[in-house]
Amino acid sequence: MQDEKNTKPGENVEKKDFKSGLYRTIKTYVLRQGRLTSAQERDYNELSPIYCIPFKQELIDFKTVFGNDNPVIIEIGFGMGQATVEIAKNNPDINYLGIEVHKPGVGAVLGEIKRLELKNLYIVQYDALDVLEQMIKDESVSGFHIFFADPWPKKKHHKRRLVQRPRTNLFEKKLVKGGYVYFVTDWQEYADFALEELSATEGLKNKYEGFAEHQTWRPLTKFEKKGLNADRKINELFFKKV
Repeated sequence: MQDEKNTKPGENVEKKDFKSGLYRTIKTYVLRQGRLTSAQERDYNELSPIYCIPFKQELIDFKTVFGNDNPVIIEIGFGMGQATVEIAKNNPDINYLGIEVHKPGVGAVLGEIKRLELKNLYIVQYDALDVLEQMIKDESVSGFHIFFADPWPKKKHHKRRLVQRPRTNLFEKKLVKGGYVYFVTDWQEYADFALEELSATEGLKNKYEGFAEHQTWRPLTKFEKKGLNADRKINELFFKKV
């Protein structure tokens, strides 16, 4: 096993195989080392020890972290986090855990947490699959938000897509009964693919016939607006654990 203190954000501690009930390590992202602004770097250095939960091979105690028993929603890959912050601000009685590997986005969200004095948003800067497998208790999550994940359009890269079996089995395993997976993409082929994969996941049921209607509580992001301006259709999926 890799020494944890020498593990960089986004690296997996050890390889595991889905067939054994765990998962095979295949990166679902490319770690882009974007430049931090001076404000993002300042906020990252000052606030990450407070609002970032270090990756450890032990389960997170949500009550200890948030100080309450409110439902917990996990967002995977929040990017620069505009929607993440707005949703958390608008829903103070729900706790949010954002998982992201890119440092500029983490720094940006940390700054907003401080500015808005949010008490219901924390971050893990690490590979989401490792976090779910090793840090999240089964049947403890009320929902997953996956907004505009990398579609990996080339067929040879489809294995890297986050929303596919058996990774979707891991989502189902972590959800409480009645919990949901909410997926949004502007890539039509990925939307069709994800619809098939989620539909085939035992324990999950589509709330709609096919694609979901827009959830009005989800704010539009700059990324989404670019997709709309490029005439790309936004498809949403909303599956619940039965």
